[in-house]
This record gives sequence, C-alpha cells and structure tokens, in this order.
Amino acid sequence: MGGHIGAPREEELTLSVGADEVESLAVPPDRLLVSLSTVKTHLGSIFAKLGVKNRVGIAAWAWESGVMS
Repeated sequence: MGGHIGAPREEELTLSVGADEVESLAVPPDRLLVSLSTVKTHLGSIFAKLGVKNRVGIAAWAWESGVMS
C-alpha cells in the first residue's frame, strides 16, 4: 500500500487516527469541522480502501506506510 489514500479529508482523518487524536469517534469539532456522521462515513471509506477493519488498522497502516513518523 502506498502513502496516499485519496480524498483530503480522508487523509486528514487517517493522520488523526494514526496520531491517536480520534478517540471513540469523538473528534473535536474545531479539528475537522465536520459532523460525527461525516467522520463515520470517511472512516468506512478508509477501512474499505486500506482493507482494514478498525481504527487500529488505520493507525498501523499509517505507521507502516511512512505516513506517520
């Protein structure tokens, strides 16, 4: 897998998950400026694109792919 997943908001959310800033989907509104429903939609898309089942999978992908350092 590469270090690019597509939509800018999905990439921003991936970095937030990788940095453990997204805890139980309670994303601070001033961080992403989107609704919880939108976060869930983006997470579902990220899960499908990366072939992972949860936020831990996203974080592992981010570290292994070099997106997080």
